[in-house]
Amino acid sequence: MTTLDVTDISTVACCTPLVRETLTAADAEQLAHTLKALADPTRLRLLSIVAATQNGEACVCDLTDPVGLSQPTVSHHLKILTEAGFLTRSKRGTWAYYAIVPGALERLSGLFVTT
Repeated sequence: MTTLDVTDISTVACCTPLVRETLTAADAEQLAHTLKALADPTRLRLLSIVAATQNGEACVCDLTDPVGLSQPTVSHHLKILTEAGFLTRSKRGTWAYYAIVPGALERLSGLFVTT
């Protein structure tokens, strides 16, 4: 008859302790809304284009051709990015200009950094 060695694991914790605060339910809901704004290829491209422009600001009239969409469709995507806190909007005459909100992308990436 063969005998097996058995290790007593009853004194070992089964879970790793948390080392920082986690998201609350309300924060998770808000973050999900924010991430949904980014979960679209057109919106990611628009955000990238605005971020790459001189002074980090672009007119909606300059954003339609690069993404190949109509002005109303581009404006809709820009509105979603603005409501999610990634862009600001200023009106000059008949045109709207969009700029990256300072620190918006850094705050998002900070949620997932481990220490």
